[in-house]
Amino acid sequence: MSMPKRIMMPRLLAPGLLTVVLLALVWLAAGCTPVVPPPAASNAGDAAAATATTEEATALEVSAEDAGVCTINPGGVAVLLPDRTSSPRWEMDDRRFFDEALTAAAVPYTIFNAQGDAVTQRAQAQQALADGAQVLILVNLDSRSGAAIIADARAAGAHVIDYDRLTVAGPGADLYVSFDNVGVGSLMGQTLEPLINGLDAELPRVVQLNGADSDNNATLVRVGYSSVATPYYDQGKWQLAADRSVPDWDPAQAGAIFSEILAEGGDGSQVDAVFAANDVLAGAVVQVLKRQGLPPVLLSGQDATVEGLQNILAGWQTMTVYKPIQKEVAAAVDAAVALLNCGDVNTLETNASFNNGERDIPFIKLDSIAVTKENIGETVVANGLRSWDELCSGEYAQFCPPADQR
Repeated sequence: MSMPKRIMMPRLLAPGLLTVVLLALVWLAAGCTPVVPPPAASNAGDAAAATATTEEATALEVSAEDAGVCTINPGGVAVLLPDRTSSPRWEMDDRRFFDEALTAAAVPYTIFNAQGDAVTQRAQAQQALADGAQVLILVNLDSRSGAAIIADARAAGAHVIDYDRLTVAGPGADLYVSFDNVGVGSLMGQTLEPLINGLDAELPRVVQLNGADSDNNATLVRVGYSSVATPYYDQGKWQLAADRSVPDWDPAQAGAIFSEILAEGGDGSQVDAVFAANDVLAGAVVQVLKRQGLPPVLLSGQDATVEGLQNILAGWQTMTVYKPIQKEVAAAVDAAVALLNCGDVNTLETNASFNNGERDIPFIKLDSIAVTKENIGETVVANGLRSWDELCSGEYAQFCPPADQR
């Protein structure tokens, strides 16, 4: 397991008592006391100096704690990603943006991926805390295991930022950074709504293929598109053919569930539209339709993945929701650095709060964008999330605009 990257702070110039007293007075007046890690020793003299420096720093830290003064913590940040299967974004996008942002912030950090295992994720969190991490940026696998990680962090005196997914068990994290997930679902509903109403079908049959029940985001996204669709179901204008959740956002299970839905409908009961909660689930729908020789349906998605955007270009998927991950990462890193440097979570630039069942969690809420074939270039490509080169590879080149028109 890789150790956190350490950013070394300057060594105190003199080990004398006078220097300690003067520095302590200056730092206490400023409201924080930095803990200064010793430099690597290259010889016996340097080792002795390093030891003296460490003793002075420890003395200052103890003095600050006795006075009730915040201590700037050099322990750094640990990012806890959930898996590689629920969405490609975690490894393809979030990891690279966290690498860039945390490197630019010049703080020690480590990035873990739990590979879908909650026990592994908690062990990774405990290892990070043992290695000195003071802020965990957590994408929980489920709220119960997330609450256990938060409890471990609190016991270690560390902060937790719920990233993208809210932990809805226990007292919750210090801060929640995510998109308006009800808004994500609403964008799906608002984009498909006029298209469903424009179908040449007396009673369009609609499927809601939801994300994992264990993920609070899936619940919120469903609320969003259901808020648009339910009035049509109630008025008898659309038929809700199925409303199913996909365990662990697993594409194989999504394909099996959608195949069952098609079989239950019988011959002549073609599904007309699917609210798929993300691009992975939408991709599973596309594969089933292709395998059964069926035409495309109106189909939503989320995350603006390469596969999702290629399916949009090819006419198999109608839209996806683009969540500017760079902004989400930047907000989380800014908050983490502030917490490392004695910031109070209540002074951070939050724009909302979200009740997790026990208390209101300060919330940095971000907005997302509906992407269709018509605006791919001016959204995900223009913002640098994707490039035309990666979208227009292989068989998908034929569906892309000419190079001089991109």
